[in-house]
Amino acid sequence: MKFTLSWLNQFIATEGLTAARIADNLTMLGLEVDSVTPLFAELEPIMTARVAAVDKHPDADKLTVCAVDTGTEVIQVVCGAPNVRPGMVTAIALPGVKLPDGTKIKKSKVRGVVSAGMLCSARELGLSNDHQGLIELDGQLAAGLPLVDALGLRDTVIEVDLTPNRPDCASVRGIAREVGSFVTGTLKPLVAAVTPLTGRNIGYEVIIEEPDLCPRYTARKLTNVTIGPSPLWMQQRLTAVGMRPINNIVDITNYVMLECGQPMHAFDFTTLRGQKIVVRQPRTGETSLTTLDGSPRQLDPEMLLICDAERPVAVAGVMGGLETEITGATTTILLESACFNPVSIRRTARKLGIPSESSYRFERGVDPNLADSALERAVALVVELAGAQADPDGIDVYPGNKPPLCLRLRVERVCSLLGTELSRDQIARYLKSIEFQITSLDETTLEVEVPSFRVDIEREIDLVEEVARLVGYNAIPTSQPSIRMDSPGRDPLRSLRQQVARIMTAQGFFEAINYSFVAETHLAHCRLTQDDHRRQVTRLLNPLSEEQGIMRSLLLPGLLENVRRNINFQRPDIRLFEMGKIFLQKQEGMLPEERMHLCAVISGHRHPEAEPLYFAAQEADFFDIKGLVTNLLLALRITGSGGATLFGFESRQVQPYCDPDCAAVICDDEKVIGSLGAVHPETLKGFGIKQPVYFFELDLKALLAMERTPPRFAALPKYPSVKRDISLVVPDTVPAGDLLRAIQSQQQKYLESVEIFDVYRGKPIQVGHKSVALSVTYRSATATLDDQSVDKIHDKIVNTLMTEFKARYREGSEA
Repeated sequence: MKFTLSWLNQFIATEGLTAARIADNLTMLGLEVDSVTPLFAELEPIMTARVAAVDKHPDADKLTVCAVDTGTEVIQVVCGAPNVRPGMVTAIALPGVKLPDGTKIKKSKVRGVVSAGMLCSARELGLSNDHQGLIELDGQLAAGLPLVDALGLRDTVIEVDLTPNRPDCASVRGIAREVGSFVTGTLKPLVAAVTPLTGRNIGYEVIIEEPDLCPRYTARKLTNVTIGPSPLWMQQRLTAVGMRPINNIVDITNYVMLECGQPMHAFDFTTLRGQKIVVRQPRTGETSLTTLDGSPRQLDPEMLLICDAERPVAVAGVMGGLETEITGATTTILLESACFNPVSIRRTARKLGIPSESSYRFERGVDPNLADSALERAVALVVELAGAQADPDGIDVYPGNKPPLCLRLRVERVCSLLGTELSRDQIARYLKSIEFQITSLDETTLEVEVPSFRVDIEREIDLVEEVARLVGYNAIPTSQPSIRMDSPGRDPLRSLRQQVARIMTAQGFFEAINYSFVAETHLAHCRLTQDDHRRQVTRLLNPLSEEQGIMRSLLLPGLLENVRRNINFQRPDIRLFEMGKIFLQKQEGMLPEERMHLCAVISGHRHPEAEPLYFAAQEADFFDIKGLVTNLLLALRITGSGGATLFGFESRQVQPYCDPDCAAVICDDEKVIGSLGAVHPETLKGFGIKQPVYFFELDLKALLAMERTPPRFAALPKYPSVKRDISLVVPDTVPAGDLLRAIQSQQQKYLESVEIFDVYRGKPIQVGHKSVALSVTYRSATATLDDQSVDKIHDKIVNTLMTEFKARYREGSEA
């Protein structure tokens, strides 16, 4: 938004403030000033001069030799202008001066006669296109004055970079309103009074078929209009802010738009068919409109048009039509001042590719209450500058009239948020300075009526922001924030995930991160039955691809895809884990339940990096994955029910994607918290994998709910331990881990540890049984154990195992 300082002073007095000071204050108010540029700076060296005498050139009939008084001396100048005469006051450029077009003046001879300067026309000075003769100035002016002072051209252009939420400042008067917050002057109204428009006996009609897209439309007819150039002062102001003068009517509509922010349009009334204005969208068959620039524009069914009784005559808020434009022959015009829906205008301008000053304002929001006063101002200018006669009445259709927005503003809230002490009266004074209506409800609360031009004010906090910028951000005291010295609590689940990641990587695993979106075919590959709750999936409305159409209900399929890819790239030895959410759809139309799970897979050789230097080539098997998950649980120090340090690995509730001969579930008492085993051959086939894969999966949320043994220090034992082995034959149906738990549950006084070191099936063990060998370690913290003490405890343990599990000694073994 560009404006001149003199134009600004028409609405608010800024005496005593320089352009730079105004620019600084506007910037601190949130209206960033891009530039402050003096006008006509190139005319500073040009001076006024009085022609003292004129003689004919001795060698040229069309040239004259003039004696010119510059105020300090009389010089000789050769001139070819037809209107030069003694006594006239004009402009002179002395040697060394550069004209606006780049011409540098030098002392020279013209047909043998010395010329010590150049008398200038208006075009040579860049003031207009007139080149018929010298520019003529007021004869009362003294010679030797700067031309910019003599013509009153000394001015400054200020350009403000507006943010989209401040359309109220896209006008000179809007900027003046902001300036009024830091000067003592009063903002002058756009017009003294507004003529009420009743629409009676006016000879034309306005119909709004789309009130949602056009909340207000005002119009007034003027006759006996004389089309011609606008006055020099208006042309200079339009040119200064970057607009090209066209004729008095078009220039007036542009001038009023820049002045108050209301875009306007003038129709040649005689070209409007049926003497009717209809605001509507295109009808069937209306596909194009030729706009003022002569270009045919393709119409869209959603665009808003201004039409007469038969056809479109303008694209609402963007550009007028060629058939109803103002020409030199126009004598009767219809002035339009309307308000349109910002979203509609924005879409239309983008589709047509016609950015304009009008659409710029409508896209951001024009005050509907401004339409009638802007129309009054434009009518007055047309009457004054075009000799027109205005109809006494016009039409004002206002279907979108709304009551003003009223907000309550708490003084305590303002002071609390800004960190400053402001009284109720101070806050009211600041808001009144930018035309907010204020009513005091009590000593601590104000009722604020938001003006219709402030489309960005919706809530109390918006008013607090207004007070902040009006007070001045630099005036708000700086204070240090109150910072608590204690640290916030960490998310327990996040901490657990970090611990798990460290433990898994320490065991040689790499972490995988896969998409949460997977293919539905994964569920079939995993052999899930139709009644399996993991078949109730969350489907994506707009999936990235067919292979990512649902939210995953298992982590394993993603890791199997990773395994296949690694094998395809000749990396068959794989250790991967992933922690992420699975999504279980409990009820259609509701958000899914999200659970954090851990899944890990191994495949290939057991020690790929160490073979063949240290180990023979061995394939990983079920006991590798079982040992890995056991190490994880021990490293996490998670205890099971009743403080047990070992979890159960049972063959019940085997997952459908597990090989039933090589599978188990991880359980704490009766609660299943995970599963492990070999991936079922059919599942591997579905994923295109031709080598065994072993996995385990854990519910991290379930692990988080369990107690964890706190770390504690224990001194190294001083006394030796005693080890005893137990080799028992038990039925195949007895899990070896149950023997361990049975021993630990006895909580014998000197029992330090117990572990399985051998499981054997085959001759001479009878079919249906197995031999389990355990190593039991005893130790006392206070003395060296003797055989008698150990034998007593050991016998109790053996007797318990034999009774509970129907065990017997293996032949050739001793307890």
